[in-house]
Amino acid sequence: MHLLSGQARTAGILGWPVDHSRSPRLHGLWLRRHGIDGAYLPLPVRPERFAESVRALADLGFRGANVTIPHKEAAFAVCDRVDATAHRAGAVNTLVFRDGAIEGSNTDGWGFLANCAEAVPGWRADAGPVVILGAGGSARAVAAALLDAGCPRVTLVNRTPARAEALARALGGPVAVADRPPLEGAAMLVNTTSLGMSGQPGPAIDLAPLPAGAVVADIVYVPRETALLAAARARGLAAVEGLGMLLHQARPGFAAWFGVTPAVDDELRAVVGGDIPLHWPTHGPTHGPAR
Repeated sequence: MHLLSGQARTAGILGWPVDHSRSPRLHGLWLRRHGIDGAYLPLPVRPERFAESVRALADLGFRGANVTIPHKEAAFAVCDRVDATAHRAGAVNTLVFRDGAIEGSNTDGWGFLANCAEAVPGWRADAGPVVILGAGGSARAVAAALLDAGCPRVTLVNRTPARAEALARALGGPVAVADRPPLEGAAMLVNTTSLGMSGQPGPAIDLAPLPAGAVVADIVYVPRETALLAAARARGLAAVEGLGMLLHQARPGFAAWFGVTPAVDDELRAVVGGDIPLHWPTHGPTHGPAR
């Protein structure tokens, strides 16, 4: 049994809604594994109460919190200090309360890179050009992380070109915008949209132009193998599922709050994602991924 003392360290996840978050499972396993006197709680907070709620958590002695939809941009604004990852992503997903200050970072891009490195041994961000589907917050975090890790060029493909162009300007560097994926010569294709989630059709893309050594990654993890990943495997391409990004992005926050750097392993994957279907069933309830 996991018993708490009056000295327990506390953290949690802020979202609206937040009841479907898998983060309490994730951090809960790590707390039990390392015998830490601590707790990680779901914290449902309405958008209009976000800033005051964050300050209240700091006053109550919380060590910090994760932040999910719809609060990531509001979290950036409430911080006293934000690091380079948050500036590049334009949003905060991890808060640390330290010495009376609220510090913010964004670990989504770090989690994406770590997941790719684990799933495809020898993978490198600087292997060649990357095509990213989408132009939202996840696309920005992933693109920023890839560019900072040496990716020579990122091309954004989005159904609203103006949004992709705005993101390209914000990112700076070798970022282009295209109306269709330029797959010839690409080292990686990344889906950061919700296409393929919970039984939705996947991106309508012919993967044939991708080189034999290319990697296809999807940040969607419900189901575990999306239509895009299934198509990649059918062509013999390396495929990177989205659950690992969720698991890896949590590691820096846990280390900051609880003083231990945790590991991502098969037990964690089973606890956090064991009930996620490998392929989406033809009947039954639908739900989407959430931190």
